Amino acid sequence: MTDVPGGALSVYRLLPTLGEYQQLHLDSVGVRQLMRWQSARAGVEPPARLSAEWMGEQRWARSEFPSGRPGAPVLSRRLADSLGDALSSAGRLVPVDIKGAKGDEYFVFMVEKVVDCLDPHRSSKPKRLDGEVKKPVYRVEALPTRLPAFRLPQFPGAVQWNGWAADRLVDLTGDQIEKRLTWSQDPASKPHPDPWGI
Repeated sequence: MTDVPGGALSVYRLLPTLGEYQQLHLDSVGVRQLMRWQSARAGVEPPARLSAEWMGEQRWARSEFPSGRPGAPVLSRRLADSLGDALSSAGRLVPVDIKGAKGDEYFVFMVEKVVDCLDPHRSSKPKRLDGEVKKPVYRVEALPTRLPAFRLPQFPGAVQWNGWAADRLVDLTGDQIEKRLTWSQDPASKPHPDPWGI
């Protein structure tokens, strides 16, 4: 298990930057199956593989974190190997079959750990349609700090990244990942005004 650095706890949404990197467009059939699995109580099987294709200028480098879908983070083989056992503590890696790119190894990080750690009295009310919590406040004693990521029962279709894991991914990729702060234990830190927006 990964050691959690000291300091204030924080939670982020991660998405690819809008720089000159190719991004992956995940096939809608696999994404719908993943969303059904995330929102179901039981009885729905998650996808065993997903299909995708590269989008963007051919001359651009391929991002190592190439999907902005809140519930379907995609990692390159290098990132997956770098986080190793930490990822398996929270979920599993599902291969992505990329059209016309047989040598590219990418995985959807399917986060299986759903943790009820939200303070419902201090957080914004979840949206009726998808459960989005725009301004979460966490119960520190319930926050799964040793996991790299988790999902909330109120907002099951979105992956919440603990600060130490977000920092490690950004350290590995440089300018390829945008970190949007959703919550911090440090009152001086300002959360992103619309963390789940595009």
